Amino acid sequence: MKKEPEKLIIDAQGVSFGRLASKLAVLLMGKDKPDYQPHLEDNRLIEVINIKEVKITGKKRENKIYYRHTGYPGGIRKTKFSKLIDETPEKAVKKAVYNMLPVNKLRKKSLKRLTIK
Repeated sequence: MKKEPEKLIIDAQGVSFGRLASKLAVLLMGKDKPDYQPHLEDNRLIEVINIKEVKITGKKRENKIYYRHTGYPGGIRKTKFSKLIDETPEKAVKKAVYNMLPVNKLRKKSLKRLTIK
């Protein structure tokens, strides 16, 4: 019989962007629990609130750039961090957490248990 998933609510107001992302990655993996096993999925739902009040330190807002490639010659696309965080802060946090999770089959499953409001 499956257990009811535990639900955590995290307030992002005034928390540094990177520290929030690393904390979320650890919670999604379940590394904060004494019975952590890397090959097992943790049974927790995590909800982040007040994401618009997250603190951006240093010059990340102006200097950080995300790159992606379309797959066609000359198809590199750049997105400034300031544009991403202003328009969709949820995507910026999910992208940071996704890159902090280990590269395995549980990565996408873990990210589905994260909701950002």
